[in-house]
Amino acid sequence: MPPTRGIQNALKSTIRATRQQIRQPEGPKAPTRGVCTCSVIPTPSKTHQAEVRPFVHQQKLPTRVVPQKRCASTSTTELKHTPLYAVHKEAGAKTGPFAGYDMPLEYPDQSHPESHRWTRENASLFDVSHMVQHKLSGPLAEEFLMTITPSSINTLQKHHSSLSCLLEESGGIIGDTVITRLGRESFYFVTNAGCRETDLAFIKAQMKKFLEAKGISKSNKDENIKWHVLNCHSLVALQGPKAQEVLQKLIFNDTEEQTYSPDLSTLSFGESRWLQFTLPDGMNTPSLLISRTGYTGEDGFEISIPPENGDSTNLATAISKAMVDDGSVVRWAGLAARDSLRLEAGMCLYGHDISTETTPPMAALGWIVGKDRRSESAAPVFNGQKTILQQLTSPKSMTERRVGFLVEKGPAAREGAQIVDPDKDNEVIGRITSGCPAPSMDGQNIAMGLIKNGYHKSGTKVGIKVRKSVRKAEVSRMPFIPSKFYRPDNKDKDQKEMKNNTEK
Repeated sequence: MPPTRGIQNALKSTIRATRQQIRQPEGPKAPTRGVCTCSVIPTPSKTHQAEVRPFVHQQKLPTRVVPQKRCASTSTTELKHTPLYAVHKEAGAKTGPFAGYDMPLEYPDQSHPESHRWTRENASLFDVSHMVQHKLSGPLAEEFLMTITPSSINTLQKHHSSLSCLLEESGGIIGDTVITRLGRESFYFVTNAGCRETDLAFIKAQMKKFLEAKGISKSNKDENIKWHVLNCHSLVALQGPKAQEVLQKLIFNDTEEQTYSPDLSTLSFGESRWLQFTLPDGMNTPSLLISRTGYTGEDGFEISIPPENGDSTNLATAISKAMVDDGSVVRWAGLAARDSLRLEAGMCLYGHDISTETTPPMAALGWIVGKDRRSESAAPVFNGQKTILQQLTSPKSMTERRVGFLVEKGPAAREGAQIVDPDKDNEVIGRITSGCPAPSMDGQNIAMGLIKNGYHKSGTKVGIKVRKSVRKAEVSRMPFIPSKFYRPDNKDKDQKEMKNNTEK
């Protein structure tokens, strides 16, 4: 079954973002065992750690490149492969270009709707190694992050995460990100694949400006901030109600070292932990950064996998195959299911639902602005602070707002469709940014879009132009289905990472 038109549009637009290469920032390289020359996140020091046998890379995978399929342009671009590319091909995945990579869209054992529902009922494994992983450390790392994001990074506890946005100086969203504190002066964060080059150039330019404003010379930069892009790492996401059950069986229980509890039931949504796996052949992995988070609205985990001897292919392959096992509980899922899952969960796709033309309040993400940062006197000043605080104080100053829609039966409302006011001779009042039939809602057409301020309240009746007709629709709260983020202590009042306030 071919990917939905929504995912096809996503694939087309993200291709354009990969055509311009920028020079990667240089920094000290921290090798792991073997001869790896990639920057890595140093694992926590332990008085005892299980013996780890290296995954010997016996045979290099071919470096063949795949010509880009014709999308928005007739030109071709060489597509990259994630370390798990051979595994996807072995599984018979249908692949396509996304963010400069040849990525799995669907697998032959399930259709797109079946894969979507399997994730909601069991667990699915997603290869998200195309995402950009970063490590930022140093005495000024926290202040720098608080300059380019509106979040209260200073109050973020160790091994806790926060959804945030990188902001350009006008307040527009450069990209969304999840930031995790690893230590007092150390952070791990993940940014989008589709705007990789833009994000890297932005961070580099903003860091240069930040240091210059403090009178710090280039020669003294590394004493204050060290930034590494973790190009050699893999990243997989295990999502679904049975994710904990599957992952717990792999966790190595080190009875001599209890710095980090191996019990995943004590790990809440938005928290992370360094843990080891014991794989089916008895081999122990290095310590892995395991974060309880995801992009589906389900309970789940993202696992950052470091390189062994300069390549994470063998380790990522062994870990993934151990999780999928015989496919009775966990199955591979591709970008098609990921797109519909995140839409049901009311989550944004950068370049579609959010962009530099939208600020966090316009995108219904005003809650990411820290409570202690909502004063003009709050320091440090973050990019776009004046505009964003004004919009939070006076929502009517916003021209448009991101909202959800329930659309009547028939063809789905897709990206670019016009939103109209049926009571004013179909005057255009907005545009759809994402849309599809929702597999978890018996095919109910759902959509997300930007609408003129004043029409944003839940229940407002509107029309959406689909093909040559106007479909009846109404503004709906998001998420479209209840989120199932795991919080054993029920502390969800202060953690609203994925909540979308569509009605103020």
